[in-house]
Amino acid sequence: MESQLRRNKGFITLMTAQAISGLGDWLSIVAIITLVGLKWEATPMQMSFIILCLALPMALFGPIAGTVADKLERKSLMFLSDIIRGGLILLLTIADTLWVVYVCLFTIGIFSSIFIPAKNGKLKELIAGYNIKSAMSITSMIDSSTKVLGPLVSGILVSAFGTYPVFYIDSATFFLSALLILLLPKGVRESPDNKTNENKVISFIEELKVGIHFIKSSSFLIYGLFLLGVSLFILQLSDSQIIVLLRELTNVSPDLFGYTVTCSGLGMLVTGIYLSKRTEYNAYVFMSIGVLGIGLGFGCMAVLTYYDLLFSTIWVPSLGFLAGLSAGLVFIPFQAAAQEKTPIHMTGRVFGVINSTTTIATILGPLAGGWLATVLGIVPSFIVTSSLLIVLFIISILSKNRVSKEELNDTESKSRTQGAASS
Repeated sequence: MESQLRRNKGFITLMTAQAISGLGDWLSIVAIITLVGLKWEATPMQMSFIILCLALPMALFGPIAGTVADKLERKSLMFLSDIIRGGLILLLTIADTLWVVYVCLFTIGIFSSIFIPAKNGKLKELIAGYNIKSAMSITSMIDSSTKVLGPLVSGILVSAFGTYPVFYIDSATFFLSALLILLLPKGVRESPDNKTNENKVISFIEELKVGIHFIKSSSFLIYGLFLLGVSLFILQLSDSQIIVLLRELTNVSPDLFGYTVTCSGLGMLVTGIYLSKRTEYNAYVFMSIGVLGIGLGFGCMAVLTYYDLLFSTIWVPSLGFLAGLSAGLVFIPFQAAAQEKTPIHMTGRVFGVINSTTTIATILGPLAGGWLATVLGIVPSFIVTSSLLIVLFIISILSKNRVSKEELNDTESKSRTQGAASS
């Protein structure tokens, strides 16, 4: 399967574009959080608004963007999104207040909400169904790799040249990604709905209902999306406040946040490599284990920060690695299984709903986290997050049998299909 993916020029081009723009994303995100969190000493709520401005557009426009990605040419949508986001990143070089940063990030989020379902749909166009799990693992590995390299390079560049040159580099990565997207083949629409109902005009709302109905028809998608959404909400209670927690440490280094994000990305990379080699697995079980790992990582980070343990440059990034490793077990199996279960003509609609659900969690989580940290304090808020994730792990284990029946049926169906093909 991997050799077939390596021979797929369209897939290689799409992955290269993703890697370049993804690297630039982490360059700017770490630079922004470092600038606002450490140099401008933003409050917990102000840090929450940073995440909110990126996430809110996805929640508001995610389902509509998914439907648009199914209707219009995905290549053109991705190209347009990259060009506009590259221009908006340049505006961050003139940012001198939080409000300028908020407006730029919110607008970037709007076009990211268009790019993501278009990219997922394009991936489905380029890859045969039996290769989709490997392709999704590779996609996640690229995301994780950029999360490793981006913060590391960003820390070096910020230390050497300051924050704003990083934004110029990030803008250039979007423009380069757009040029690569131009090399992709145009998509071929093979929607059964269009073939049988050529003259029927279906409204956006009706198409969204189709995507929701498809998700409801699968036990895994229902329970998996619930587990993903709730865990993401709980995770965001503290994830958006890590920079505030690090300020509690004695003599904290400005580079420590970058190191932590780098190790988190490295953890996700390790998970991606592991899952790319093992395509037959119970996705829901892996997701449950991942939830537990994130909870333990956050809990340990809070306790060790409270006691102001020495050698924070070692144990903070190490716990970041554990959190990233565990987060990969939550996100990668769900995304891969959802891609595998979704027909190509419905990818935009289904992933529009999925992205909207997860983004709502991403919106509410930082807001609740900022409030929680303000009311309880930063260390107790991390303890609360850890406890809630452990409780969610217990709930997921109790509901495992319902999901496992569907996974078992899918495995048996694949085995029968492969047996028939070989006979």
